[in-house]
Amino acid sequence: MLCGITSTKHHEDGSNPVYLNVYDLTSINGYAYWLGLGVYHSGLQVHGVEYAFGSHERTSTGICEGEPKQCDGFRFRKQILIGWTEMNKKEVRKVIEELADEYKGISYNLITKNCNHFCNDVCVRLTGNTIPRWVNRLARIGSLCNCIIPMSLSSNKVGIEDNKSSSGSSCPVA
Repeated sequence: MLCGITSTKHHEDGSNPVYLNVYDLTSINGYAYWLGLGVYHSGLQVHGVEYAFGSHERTSTGICEGEPKQCDGFRFRKQILIGWTEMNKKEVRKVIEELADEYKGISYNLITKNCNHFCNDVCVRLTGNTIPRWVNRLARIGSLCNCIIPMSLSSNKVGIEDNKSSSGSSCPVA
C-alpha cells in the first residue's frame, strides 16, 4: 500500500467507507458549483488510499494511487461518502488492477472517459452506488453536443506523472 496510510473508520459491521474526493479544475467552479455545473477532477478513497485516472502518452494504465485529498494542481473541494465495502485492501487492489487495461493513459478523453467515469466504475463495483451526477455533468452535456465541440477541447487531457510526485501519488498502479 502506498504511503502507509490506513483508515481507522469502520462501519459497525466491519465494512469500510468509500469516499469520492472532488477537486476543482478551474476557479470558475466557485460560481458554477452553485448552479450544478463545474469542471471537476475526482479520486476514489478507500482503505486510506486515493485512486484516480489521468492521461499520459503511453499504453500503460493511467490509474494512479496517492494520498487522499492531495492531488497536485487541483484545489480540493469536498469529500462525499459513496457507501461501504466489505472488500479488504487486497480485494480492492484487485478491482483496480482489473480496470488497468480499460483505463490506459492514452485512452483518457475529457468527454467520454475521464477520471469521473473511472471513479463511478469503481464505486459501482465496490459499493453498488454511483457518484453524484453533478460531478460529471459537463462531460454528459458535452457528449450530447460532441459534434459541435472543438476536437482540441474534447480530447483535452488531464495529465499524470510516471513517478512519485510531491503529494505522494504514484503511477501506474498495475
